[in-house]
Amino acid sequence: MAKSYLVARVPSIVSNLLLFGILMATFTTTGAQIGVCYGTLGNNLPPPREVISLYNQNNIKKMRLYGPNIDALEALRGSNIELMLGVENERLQDIASNQASADDWVQKYVITYGNVNFKYIAVGNEINATGPLAPFVVPAMQRIQNAIFKAGLANKIKVSTAVYPIILQESSPPSKGSFRQEYRPFLDPLIAFLVRNQSPLLLNMYPYFSYIGNVREVNSQYALFTYPSVLVQDGQLGYKNLFDAILDAHYSALEKTGGISLKIVVSETGWPSAGGDGQVTTKKNARIYNSNVIKHVKGGTPKKPEGPIETYIFAMFNENQKQGQETEKNFGLFYPSKKPVYPINFN
Repeated sequence: MAKSYLVARVPSIVSNLLLFGILMATFTTTGAQIGVCYGTLGNNLPPPREVISLYNQNNIKKMRLYGPNIDALEALRGSNIELMLGVENERLQDIASNQASADDWVQKYVITYGNVNFKYIAVGNEINATGPLAPFVVPAMQRIQNAIFKAGLANKIKVSTAVYPIILQESSPPSKGSFRQEYRPFLDPLIAFLVRNQSPLLLNMYPYFSYIGNVREVNSQYALFTYPSVLVQDGQLGYKNLFDAILDAHYSALEKTGGISLKIVVSETGWPSAGGDGQVTTKKNARIYNSNVIKHVKGGTPKKPEGPIETYIFAMFNENQKQGQETEKNFGLFYPSKKPVYPINFN
């Protein structure tokens, strides 16, 4: 049974500053492989300019923004924060069907902000591979790629889309990783596009969901990076945590479908601090998971040991208007007040 993570009911100014300082030190020491997703589904969030200041104050060098947010883009000018900007799911059909729409999107939200440090354009997020939007994803990516090329930005900005582990047919052990056959009509042209343009696959990956979906078979320490030794032996490779196992299963699947050259960017990962099972969704576990992610991704996985693993933690804030389970509202590193939800401390 997990112990409760205790905090004072009325924290002093000193303790608040300490928490803030720990977060700042944490992100300063990790380098630029760690980013944080800036979700905006809340009616009590601070203005974008204050959010960008919070990123800068904590030396967070990468941001994922799920769609064009003019105020955020304005605040990002000159900040040098690397940005992953999303093309909204609802725009996919229009952009896929019309190069002028893609050109207009890139002109409005990229070229206009020439002093914003764009790194990726994520064309759609977690599109159902057999759903109605699936046929539009790769054509929309190609249209956006064309517009990026015409703007002379193809060497600077990579175009991709964010998928999630449901695309796997098999994932254990990681070397057996393979994609679902029914998803191949979506995945094969996607992988071919990424290979052709030397773009990474973006993967939203949550050991938390793998754990709560199968608590009888998945070890909680394995999910939280705290298992003391190798738990899964896969040939000559040994796995101590679920993060590496999931990631390497996707690498194995890519190898079997022509994507051996591709890199994977973990475009979302995290652990909720409240809203679910009181023994699992705790501030303590969220702190353990995210602090271990920050430390772990400096290196690689058993299959890809060269590292680092570019990774984006979800999310900057607790978001009170997110749909779904109550846990969805409690993935934030910060409260909307900008106070840390919990300390993240390497020491």
